[in-house]
Amino acid sequence: MFVSPVYTEGKITGAILFILDVTEQAKAELIRREFSANVSHELKTPLTSINGFAEMIEGGMAKDPTDVRKFASLIHREAQRLISLIDDILRLSRIEEADPQASFEPVNLHALAGEILGSLAHIAADKTVVIELTGTDVVLSANRRMMDELIYNLVDNAVKYNKSGGKVSIKTGLFEGCAVLTVSDTGIGIPREHQSRIFERFYRVDKSRSKESGGTGLGLSIVKHIVERHQGSITLESASDAGTAITVRLPIKIQRDPA
Repeated sequence: MFVSPVYTEGKITGAILFILDVTEQAKAELIRREFSANVSHELKTPLTSINGFAEMIEGGMAKDPTDVRKFASLIHREAQRLISLIDDILRLSRIEEADPQASFEPVNLHALAGEILGSLAHIAADKTVVIELTGTDVVLSANRRMMDELIYNLVDNAVKYNKSGGKVSIKTGLFEGCAVLTVSDTGIGIPREHQSRIFERFYRVDKSRSKESGGTGLGLSIVKHIVERHQGSITLESASDAGTAITVRLPIKIQRDPA
């Protein structure tokens, strides 16, 4: 808050009060600090493992060929996790900095979901999870690459955190001038106390399960940022051991930012 006196003929006759709401600025600073701390922690964990296993091999502690292969496999797994993490961080950064409207084009959400379903079919088969696509064709003006990432992350999560023999349902449609995409699953669900934070960067409900499945904790954050860049909304319905349904609503034609 800034206060300045108003003078008339050398006397104070009033004051100008200037009030700034710095809530959003403070939140942004907090998010940046937390992001830096989280990135450091997330990168350090796999690097520590890689360093430890490499030292054991170098020091001759793994003399048996079977042990060497075991440690090499662990190093490979942690390196892949590190690569995935860096890729997700870079994707999130590009989404935040890019102007998605600069490359808008007509995108058929139903057809795109069908393509992604095909690319994830082998992963779903490995977990004996069935994926089905229903609904109708719906075309919106959007950044195709971002729509691809949005659908892929939602379906990939639904498969990863599902139960053996479970099901993932993808539904597209049109409602009140918006393209609607719903991805629901019969998986482990999300406890109510975690639901308000599930779209935060690096937030994991079950850290051990997330790391086992190769999750980086950035998938849903990427989804949220893409939705916001397209002036849409996202809602979540879930309960422990009762599955999860995430619904995205995107305007068919968004309001262009003024030049």
